[in-house]
Amino acid sequence: MHTETSALAQRLTDPDATVRRLAVMDVPYSDEEDTVALLLPRLADEDALVRIEAIRGLEGFEEPHVVEALAPMLLDSDSAVRKVAGEVLAELKETASAGPLLPLLGDGPAEVRALAFHAVRALRSPLAFEPAMNSLRDADAAVRKEAVGVLGYLKDPAAIGDLAEVAANDPDMEVRRTAVGALGYASNVSVLPALTRALNDSGWMVRDEAAQTIGKLRLSMAIPDLVRAMHDDYWQVRVKAARSLGLLKAEAGLPSLVESLTHSISNLRKESAIALGEIGDTRAIAPLEAALADPDPDVRKLARLALTAIGLAQKARAEGGQA
Repeated sequence: MHTETSALAQRLTDPDATVRRLAVMDVPYSDEEDTVALLLPRLADEDALVRIEAIRGLEGFEEPHVVEALAPMLLDSDSAVRKVAGEVLAELKETASAGPLLPLLGDGPAEVRALAFHAVRALRSPLAFEPAMNSLRDADAAVRKEAVGVLGYLKDPAAIGDLAEVAANDPDMEVRRTAVGALGYASNVSVLPALTRALNDSGWMVRDEAAQTIGKLRLSMAIPDLVRAMHDDYWQVRVKAARSLGLLKAEAGLPSLVESLTHSISNLRKESAIALGEIGDTRAIAPLEAALADPDPDVRKLARLALTAIGLAQKARAEGGQA
């Protein structure tokens, strides 16, 4: 065995926990090729800080035996260890890696189930669908939120009705917001009632998500609701409403967008300029020309681009008429 590796192996089992922790941190930088073999035993170390560093050292290794060893760390007696394990497991990329995590989705402490759902979310394992659906009414809000996230990634049409119900009625604002965002994969207008209701939600972040999702789905039937959202008490909601009105090329939004070109928040002025360019209505020319004197250089730039877009739209319509 290489002298350096031999010394490192001795440090990994040193009676002093600090020595073991520093040794674990050195493993990735050693000459030892099989770093996994050195780190796996440290997952059972009596010191929580050593276990944490071992978990971090195993990030990026997605061999089945590594995932199988990391999954139980979500059940560790130390909350900090559980948190780091959840973070590392959430970086998994292969759908097959969901296997060891699936048993943790159904029973056990709410924190563990929430961490497990978060870890399998991006893996898009079809086997996570049923546990996620069963957890939409869980007593714990964190579990419900992560279950909603799993369903949003899976994009299974069978979940749309349940997600719409959660978006409208869940008692937790963050769960409702996540459900509204998850509805962004819907392919029909069945989610319109849930999204328009969400535009009137008591939580501004839910309204913000709803305004964005409506534009993403190109739900033109919700244009009147988006126009009303342009007068929301929170400018963040107005920004998303402006973005969606532009995507929908909603001429009905013209007065509100023009008004927002002089709002005190520059982000709203920017989005309004972009939207007016996308709508392409000549009635926006004068307000956009006035915006060329805006104190924010980005607003001035976007106003110029919007004016160019309106000019091109006019030209295209004229050429189309001549044809």
